[in-house]
Amino acid sequence: MNISLKNKKALIGGSSRGIGRAIAQQLAISGATVTVMARSEDKLKSLISSLPTNYGQQHQYLVVDYTNFDTYKKIITAYFKTNTVDILVNNTQGPSAGGALDKKIDDYQEAFDLLFKTVVFTTEQALKGMISQKYGRVINVASVSVKEPLAYLALSNTVRAAVITWSKTLASDVGKYNITVNSTLTGYFNTERLKSLNDAKAKSLGIPITEVENQMLSNVPVGRFGDPDEYGYLVAFLASEYASFITGTNIPIDGGLLKSI
Repeated sequence: MNISLKNKKALIGGSSRGIGRAIAQQLAISGATVTVMARSEDKLKSLISSLPTNYGQQHQYLVVDYTNFDTYKKIITAYFKTNTVDILVNNTQGPSAGGALDKKIDDYQEAFDLLFKTVVFTTEQALKGMISQKYGRVINVASVSVKEPLAYLALSNTVRAAVITWSKTLASDVGKYNITVNSTLTGYFNTERLKSLNDAKAKSLGIPITEVENQMLSNVPVGRFGDPDEYGYLVAFLASEYASFITGTNIPIDGGLLKSI
């Protein structure tokens, strides 16, 4: 199976590092022209310079701050006035860690703006072109915590679950336009985000970070953290013609971490 995304245009969120960066790289390798977006312009420029252009792609970037919704909205609106995309990958940084008793109502509102409002608004803008051309792929990067909540990620557990149910509803509404909507449920991947969360947890418990990591790995049947490149492979498949009959799904990519069916 040879995945070709030649002549396809993709917009990828949170793509300056980690999973988002790996997705951008794989889509570009597969032939797509990508627009990457994140907060760090330096990292985005570095990424753009490293992306393949074997098919004559002209990649670009947007500097956005997902925590400032009003400004984010203006940037995305301006982008879609002159651009359309075939593939939208909704991915943002996660909200702060902590349990339900640690968080206040304002924390939930901030997490809602970060994880839900940005995703819905960006998708609304992208769908205009997708519906017009009767083709599109919307892929939401979510978490295994929507099926089995993680005790130290109350904000993420709560709001990402809302994204998943919205995504399922949207898939039913846009299927007639040859647009698919799927979500990927992220397990433990070797990223800066995971290292940061593990470091915070280790400090709060007063134990070495290696102990935290070993505890996590004991729950992963394959016995290792995921490689971000593996994430890119899955998203490239979902973005391709091969996945045209897959929509409204939540696909775990977790090395067997989820225990539920």
